[in-house]
Amino acid sequence: MPELPEVETVRSGLAKWVVGRRIAAVQVLHPRPVRRHVAGPDDFAAALKGRVVEAARRRGKFLWLPLDGGDALLGHLGMSGQMLVSPAEHEPHRHLRVRFDFDDGGPQLHFVDQRMFGGLSISPGGAALPAEIAHIAPDPLEPAFDDEAFVAALRRKRTGVKRALLDQTLISGVGNIYADEALWRAGLHGERPADRLTRPAARRLLGHVRDVLTAAIVDGGTSFDALYVNVNGESGYFDVSLAAYGREGRPCRRCATPIRRESFANRSSFSCPKCQPKPRARIV
Repeated sequence: MPELPEVETVRSGLAKWVVGRRIAAVQVLHPRPVRRHVAGPDDFAAALKGRVVEAARRRGKFLWLPLDGGDALLGHLGMSGQMLVSPAEHEPHRHLRVRFDFDDGGPQLHFVDQRMFGGLSISPGGAALPAEIAHIAPDPLEPAFDDEAFVAALRRKRTGVKRALLDQTLISGVGNIYADEALWRAGLHGERPADRLTRPAARRLLGHVRDVLTAAIVDGGTSFDALYVNVNGESGYFDVSLAAYGREGRPCRRCATPIRRESFANRSSFSCPKCQPKPRARIV
C-alpha cells in the first residue's frame, strides 16, 4: 500500500496539474471507487461539476483536493489506486474507474484502480481537514506534529515499537516499508517494547522516521511494481536505497550480516540480526 512518500509524490503532481482548474464533467465508470458517496455515482458527478480545485493536501496516506465553496474531494489510493494526468486523446487505462474533464480542455485526471480497494468521496466542509480523517494523527512532516507529545504517547504504548509506528492514531503515514527502514537506522528491533524506550531513544527514532520519509519523497517514493506511479505514470526509485525492507539474505549495509525476514501481522518485517537484536522477553 502506498505510504506517505508515495502519497506526497502524487499530491505534489496534483498541485502542479490540477489546482486552479474548474471541473467540467465527471464520469464514473465503476461504482465501487465512489461507494462511500451514498447518493450514488450520478450524484457524485453532479456535485463536482463546475467546482474549482483550490489546493492539493495530504495527511498521512490520505490526500484531498479542497474545492471552492469549502468542500473537498477526498481520496485514498488503497493497494493499487493511481491518480494519473492524461491527455484526452490518449487511450484510457484498462482499469480507469473515474475520469475528470476540466473546462480549459487540458489534460484529464484519471482515477485508476486495478484492485479497487481505494476510493474517492466528497467531504462536505472538508477543505481545511475532512471530518472523515480528523481522527488520524498528524504525520511527522506536518507543522502540526508535536514531537514531545508523540514521544510521550509512544512510551506509554505496551506493544512493540513497530506496531506503534503503524498506529495511524499515533503517527500517520508510516507503513511497513518505512517502519522497517527507520528501525534499521535506529538500530531497534520492531519487537522492542515501546514503553521501554528512553526519551532520547524515542526522539532519535522519530528523527530517523523523518529522515527516511524525506529521502523517499526526494526519490519519488518506492515502486516494487507498476501499481504505484506518480501522476505522469512514472515509478519512484527509493527501492534502490532500501537498507532493510525486502532485502532478505542480502548483506546489511552497516555490518554485512545477512538481513533476516520475520513474520509480522500477516506481512513481513526485515531487520539485521546483529544491528537490531531481538529484545529479551518481557517478564510479567
